[in-house]
Order: sequence, then structure tokens, then C-alpha cells
Amino acid sequence: MLEELSIRSLGPIRSAIIAPAAGMTAITGETGAGKSMLLSALSLISGGPADAKRVSPGADKAWAQGIFALSDTHADDGSDRDGADAEDALDAAAIARAAGVEPEDDELFLARTVPVSGRSRAVLGGKTVPRSVLAKVAARLVTIHGQAEQLRIASSARQREFLDRVAGDETELEAYRAAHRALADMDERLARLRSQESSARQRADYLRESIDRINEVDPHPGEIEELKAKRDRIENAAAIAEGVSHAIGALDPSQLESDSGSDAPGASDLILEAAQALRSIHAAGDFGALADRLESLNDDLGDILFDLTGQLGEDFGETDLDSLNARIHDLDELTRRWGPTVEDVVAWRDKAVFDIEDLDASPEKLAELEAERASLYRAALDAAGALSAARTAAAGELAERVTGELASLAMDGAALAIRVTPREGDAPLDANGGDDIEFLFTAYEGAPERPMGKSASGGELSRLMLALELSAADMRAEHDGGATADMTFIFDEVDAGVGGKTAVELGRRLARLAATSQVIVVTHLAQVASWADAQFVVTKEPPDADDDAVGVVTTVAEVRDEARVREVARMLSGSESEASLDHARELLEDSTL
Repeated sequence: MLEELSIRSLGPIRSAIIAPAAGMTAITGETGAGKSMLLSALSLISGGPADAKRVSPGADKAWAQGIFALSDTHADDGSDRDGADAEDALDAAAIARAAGVEPEDDELFLARTVPVSGRSRAVLGGKTVPRSVLAKVAARLVTIHGQAEQLRIASSARQREFLDRVAGDETELEAYRAAHRALADMDERLARLRSQESSARQRADYLRESIDRINEVDPHPGEIEELKAKRDRIENAAAIAEGVSHAIGALDPSQLESDSGSDAPGASDLILEAAQALRSIHAAGDFGALADRLESLNDDLGDILFDLTGQLGEDFGETDLDSLNARIHDLDELTRRWGPTVEDVVAWRDKAVFDIEDLDASPEKLAELEAERASLYRAALDAAGALSAARTAAAGELAERVTGELASLAMDGAALAIRVTPREGDAPLDANGGDDIEFLFTAYEGAPERPMGKSASGGELSRLMLALELSAADMRAEHDGGATADMTFIFDEVDAGVGGKTAVELGRRLARLAATSQVIVVTHLAQVASWADAQFVVTKEPPDADDDAVGVVTTVAEVRDEARVREVARMLSGSESEASLDHARELLEDSTL
């Protein structure tokens, strides 16, 4: 919902702030007062084209900002979806988050700056973003039905999106898209195998040869480090034996056969001798504790001596240094090609085993995939059929409702038909189903059906869009149990060529739509404006005599109570006579649902 629209230096509007009602808001004023600038501001923040000529005279830039309140669904939805139309399924908050903007207090700020020279600047939540991002966010928040904007519904894609929203076919649509994604993935896999058959065979041959080489060496995790450590000990065996023997001789010469006859004491003997000397002291002191420490130290030396003795007798068996080096060389070769570690080599081999399956474009493999593809295609066709059935049912109901509404909007004999035509041929499916959707409008009884947008005037098309939005809102409310929509609808020219009783019915229908959505209507009819929950008047002010550069200035102000009565009276008769004022009061009192 649009909470606030701010404008600066846009056309004749120097500064304006509008806080629309949650329901229906009417924008009124004399012809040429500048009501179109409000639509221009909304178009700008919706990512529309920027025109530097619309910057107010004497200003260096124009600026517009809209503050939108998000529903709980918008604010909390951080989901991510796959598929070709994943972005279409996202709401405004999700698109903003994808652009790095987090809504604050369940609100989004959309702003646009248009300088006199240079490029315009789009801002979302205080962060500069591409204009396309602003457009995508605004498309989830605002629908403008003006002379140019509403022609977008003439496109087949927009008509399909509109029908899907009305049909409430989210379950069928998601089921179809899942089936279509699976089919598309299989088609991509088959195309890759067929188009790259030669290179795939070469790749498969390389993988097989690599796997065979790795299996031939048969590496084991941690093996290369163990072998290199073993080689190092073998190559330094003499130095190790000499050093260990010397250490053993220093600790306990009796452990060495060459010193078996020597009477020289070792370190262990000397420590024990020192401990006994301390224990022989019978005077006061901590000599016993010191003796204990020496004996504990001797125990540690015993453990060290045991380990050294074991290493002195280490037996490498019949290990051949040449074969050991050859094994290390083979392992080094593997790690250079598929490493850097033996663990990486093993992981590469295991993955290559699976990769070969996809690269094997043998007739048997292709036949297997073709059969799987046929099964996926049948599933997609079934899902497309279910989706088409839901669309067809909704299309009939929507067309009937819209045709009924048109009769009350000064369009007797006008009718809407919605065709849901299943495609035929070799490739009937796309990412959105297997249907061609077409909205066909009959302008009057006996007139031919023509594509919507090519057979109606601007005012007729606006009323047709009102009938569409109103019928769609009624259908959604019935499907969703009366839930309200999050969209803000802007209507311009909807009252063109309308008057009298039809104008009252037009206002009534806009008010009905405002019961479930926010509606802003630019109108010159009192019978329409009287239904609004809030009314803003656009007024031209004469030029400032002290500033010739400014020229005509347009102001925008909300009118309430008697001020609103006077504005409605002006719209009725162009004057504020007692009769017109009484008529205005009566009209306002009667304009209730």
C-alpha cells in the first residue's frame, strides 16, 4: 500500500506530499492544473522513462519518492525459488533483498531523481539500484491504468500472468514448472551428449586412462609421508646407529655389547649413587625428597633407554631402497597430475568414475536417457493439462463477470472473451505451460472480437481494466476467504465519456475495488470523487510577481469536511451556490456501499 508520495520540482509542482487513504483516494482539479504530474511521479518511481523536460523551470532536478507499507507476507518472505519464472514468483520484499536492500519497519522507499542534464538515479531503500530493479519492485506494488501503461495488458505474457493470479492455480502452476524444469534439464543433458559426442568420447577415454593409472598405483591416504619418512631412516641408518649407541653408552654402558667389560659407570648409575648419598644423610633437611626426585628422574631415563635400545635394533627387513624410491616416484607423479595430495588423487578418481557415465554417449546410454525423457515429457504434459483446465475454468468465470460489469459502465453490448488454447505441434510446452492466452474485446453488439488494446478508446480501455481488476478482486476474495490484496491501483481517464448514472456506478465499482485494494483515481467527475475515502485537489496558482522564472505553480492539498463539499460542488456545477453545495452534501452522503 502506498503510504506517502512526495514530489519536488516536477513540472508545475514545486513541492507536494500526498498521503493516500488505505481505500479509495480521488485526485481532482481543473483541467490543466497538473494532475498528470502525479501520474508522472508514480511512473518515475515505478521505473518509467525519465524526461528532463518535466523538471520545473529554475530547478536543477526533479525528485519523487513513494513509501510503501508491506504486508506480513511481504515482510517475512525470504524464500528462494528455482525455475525460469522464479523472479515472477517473488514479491517486492524478496526482490529488494536480492538487490541488497532490507525493508525497514515493513516499509520500502522507492525514489527517483531526474536531473536537467545527465542520467536519472533510481534509489531503493536508500541504496542506488538499476532502474530495472525499481521497476521489478514497483510492479509488485503498483498497477497504473493510464493511457500508455494499461496497454501492457495487451501482451500475451501479461494476460497469462493476470489469468493465473485470478485462477488461484498456484499449486498446478508450481507442479507444472517442476515437471518442466526436470524435462528441460534432461533435454540439456541429451543435447550436450549429442552435440559434444566426439569431445565427450575423448574426455571419457582420458578419464578411463587416468582411473586405470591411479588404480595401477593403488595409492593409500598418508602413504607417501610414511614412505618418505622410512626412506629417510634407511638413508641415515648409519648415523642413527652411531648416535643412538653413543647415547645408550652415556646412559648405561652395560647395554652395549662392545662395552660389556667396561667398569665405567653410566648416567643412570651416577644418579642412583647420588640418591643413595642423599639418603645416607641423617640430619634435618629435605634430602629425602631430593633423593626421591633423583630416583624419579632415573625412571624417566630408563624409559628413554628402552626406546633407544628398540631403535638401535630397528629392522627394515628386506626393504630395497630402489623399490622404495620407485614407489615414492609413482605417488609423486599422481599428486602432480591429480593432487596436490594423495587424498585429492583418490577423490578425483572416485568422481571421475561417475563423470564417465554422463560422458559415455553410447547407443545404450542414449536410449536409456531417451526413455527417461519420454517419461518426463508425459509427466509435463499431464501437469500442463491440469494447469490448462484450471485456467480454462477461471477464464470463463472472469470473462462472464467482466462482461456483466461493462454493462453498468456505459458500455452496453461490450463483452470480453478469454481464450485458453492448448498449443499443438512438436514443442507445445514452454516454461509457463502449454496454452496460448488471448483476451478478446467486443466494443459493441455486433462488433468483431479484436485483441484487447486494439479495439477500445483510452476511456473504454480504462473502464475495461476496472471491470477486470474488480472481477479479479472478487474472484480472489472468494478463493482466499475474503483476503485483501497488496496492490495499489492507479486509474486515469477511467471516467472519459461517462456521466450521470453511469458515473455513479463507476464510482461505486471503484469503491468496491478499494474494499480489497488501495485505489487512487484521477477524475473530473463529482459522482466518482464522492465515493473516495480521501480527496486531494490539484490547483494552479498564479505566477509569483517577484520570480518570473517560476511561472505557474501547482499545489496539492487534501480537502475535508466543508472544503471537500465546496470542491465537489465546483465539480458539479462550476460554482459554490447553495443549490450546488446542497447537491454536493447529498452526493457525499449517498456515496456509501
